[in-house]
Amino acid sequence: MILQFFAVLALQASEAPALPVVAPALKAETVRRYEGSASQGAAAGPKDLYSVSNFRLIRFDKTTGEKRAEWVGEKARFPHINSCAVIARELVCASSNFPATPHVSTVEVFDPMSLAHRRSISLGLGTGSVTWIDRHDGFWWAMFANYDGRGGETPRDHRHTTLVKFDNQWRRLEAWGLPATVLGRIAPMSISGGGWGPDGRLYLSGHDLPELYVMQLPKGGGVLDHLDTLGMEAEGQAVDWDESQPGVLYGITRRTREILAMRVPLPQ
Repeated sequence: MILQFFAVLALQASEAPALPVVAPALKAETVRRYEGSASQGAAAGPKDLYSVSNFRLIRFDKTTGEKRAEWVGEKARFPHINSCAVIARELVCASSNFPATPHVSTVEVFDPMSLAHRRSISLGLGTGSVTWIDRHDGFWWAMFANYDGRGGETPRDHRHTTLVKFDNQWRRLEAWGLPATVLGRIAPMSISGGGWGPDGRLYLSGHDLPELYVMQLPKGGGVLDHLDTLGMEAEGQAVDWDESQPGVLYGITRRTREILAMRVPLPQ
C-alpha cells in the first residue's frame, strides 16, 4: 500500500508540464564567508554556526569564526549526517545510511554548545534517506531523498523524493511529491537541503546546482507547488535559515568547503 501511494505521487509529478530551463531572475547575495571544513551543509544558531560533514560536526562563533567545539562520531553508526538545525535549544540533525540500502533514516539530537550526542529517533525504512528536518506550525517536517544510481533503492528513483509531515511523536500525517519543474533540475540526484523560510514558504536545494526552489503546499493534490527558482553561490547541499537574522540563509560551497552567509531576496 505504501509503495502504491508513492507510485501515485511520482506519476502525478512526472505528468506535470516541465518549463524551459532559464537562468534564475533573482539571486541570493553572499554577504560573508567562513572557514568551515564542511562537506554536507551548515546550520545557524543565535550566536553560533555549525559545519556538517557526515560523522563530524563543528561549532563556530558566528561573530569571530573561531572554532568552539567539535564532535566526531563512529562512522559505522553515523555514516551520513546530512544536515542540522537549531530547534528548541537542541541541534537536530537528519541522518541516514546513505549510500547503503535499504534506506534507514534517523533523527540525531545534540547539545548545541558541547555537541554531545543526546538521543536518536529512528524513522525506519521504506521512504528514502532523510536529508533535512525542520519545525513549522507545530509539526515536524522532513524530506526523504531517493536517487537513480548510487544510493538508490529499486524501484524508487529521484521522482519518489518526498516531503513528510509528522506530529510531535514522529507519527506520519501527510506527504507530498515534487513537481516536474523541480524533478528535472535535481535528476538523477535528489533534494539535499531545505526548510521553511521567514515568509512561510518552503525553500529547497538540490545536490549540485546553485539554486533554491521556492515551494508551497498545494491547495489540492499531492504535489508541491513550485513558485520560483532563486540563484545562489552554494552548489546545492544542506542549507539553514538564520532565525536571528530573517532573510539570511547559510549554506556551503564544496569548492573550498567554506560556510556561506547568503541574503535571500524575499517577497515584499
